Amino acid sequence: MRDPQMTGYAPHPVEGVTPEDVTLVDTRSVSCDGGKGALGHPLIWMRIEHHEVTCPYCSRTYRLKDGAGDDGHH
Repeated sequence: MRDPQMTGYAPHPVEGVTPEDVTLVDTRSVSCDGGKGALGHPLIWMRIEHHEVTCPYCSRTYRLKDGAGDDGHH
Protein backbone atom coordinates (compact mmCIF):
# COMPACT_ATOMS: atom_id res chain seq x y z
CA MET A 1 0.00 0.00 0.00
CA ARG A 2 1.48 3.35 -1.01
CA ASP A 3 0.40 6.91 -0.45
CA PRO A 4 -0.88 9.08 -3.34
CA GLN A 5 2.42 11.01 -3.59
CA MET A 6 4.30 7.72 -4.13
CA THR A 7 6.84 8.50 -1.40
CA GLY A 8 7.02 4.81 -0.52
CA TYR A 9 5.32 5.20 2.83
CA ALA A 10 1.71 4.85 3.87
CA PRO A 11 1.48 7.34 6.75
CA HIS A 12 -2.27 6.97 7.26
CA PRO A 13 -3.50 3.42 7.76
CA VAL A 14 -6.72 2.60 5.95
CA GLU A 15 -9.28 0.86 8.14
CA GLY A 16 -10.16 -2.54 6.75
CA VAL A 17 -7.14 -2.52 4.42
CA THR A 18 -4.03 -1.94 6.53
CA PRO A 19 -3.33 -4.84 8.90
CA GLU A 20 -3.21 -4.02 12.60
CA ASP A 21 0.42 -5.05 12.92
CA VAL A 22 2.16 -2.51 15.16
CA THR A 23 5.69 -2.95 16.51
CA LEU A 24 6.89 -0.63 19.29
CA VAL A 25 10.49 0.55 18.82
CA ASP A 26 13.07 2.59 20.75
CA THR A 27 14.78 4.37 17.83
CA ARG A 28 13.69 6.44 14.83
CA SER A 29 15.64 4.28 12.38
CA VAL A 30 13.95 0.92 11.77
CA SER A 31 14.41 -1.92 9.32
CA CYS A 32 11.80 -4.28 7.92
CA ASP A 33 12.08 -7.45 5.84
CA GLY A 34 8.51 -8.69 6.23
CA GLY A 35 9.53 -10.96 9.09
CA LYS A 36 8.94 -14.16 7.15
CA GLY A 37 12.44 -15.14 6.06
CA ALA A 38 12.47 -16.19 2.41
CA LEU A 39 8.76 -15.36 2.13
CA GLY A 40 9.26 -11.77 3.30
CA HIS A 41 10.40 -8.82 1.19
CA PRO A 42 13.71 -7.02 0.57
CA LEU A 43 15.26 -5.48 3.69
CA ILE A 44 14.55 -1.75 3.81
CA TRP A 45 15.39 0.97 6.31
CA MET A 46 12.88 3.66 7.26
CA ARG A 47 13.04 6.75 9.44
CA ILE A 48 10.26 7.67 11.85
CA GLU A 49 9.76 11.41 11.42
CA HIS A 50 6.87 11.93 13.86
CA HIS A 51 5.44 8.99 15.83
CA GLU A 52 5.22 6.08 13.38
CA VAL A 53 6.09 4.82 9.92
CA THR A 54 4.45 2.10 7.83
CA CYS A 55 6.37 -0.32 5.61
CA PRO A 56 5.41 0.16 1.94
CA TYR A 57 5.81 -3.58 1.27
CA CYS A 58 3.95 -5.33 4.09
CA SER A 59 2.10 -2.45 5.82
CA ARG A 60 3.67 -3.28 9.20
CA THR A 61 3.61 -0.14 11.35
CA TYR A 62 6.53 0.84 13.57
CA ARG A 63 5.60 3.17 16.43
CA LEU A 64 7.95 4.93 18.85
CA LYS A 65 7.59 3.94 22.50
CA ASP A 66 6.70 6.77 24.87
CA GLY A 67 9.81 8.80 25.62
CA ALA A 68 11.86 7.10 22.89
CA GLY A 69 13.34 8.46 19.69
CA ASP A 70 15.62 11.20 20.94
CA ASP A 71 18.39 10.06 18.59
CA GLY A 72 18.64 13.30 16.62
CA HIS A 73 22.33 12.76 15.82
CA HIS A 74 21.41 11.22 12.43
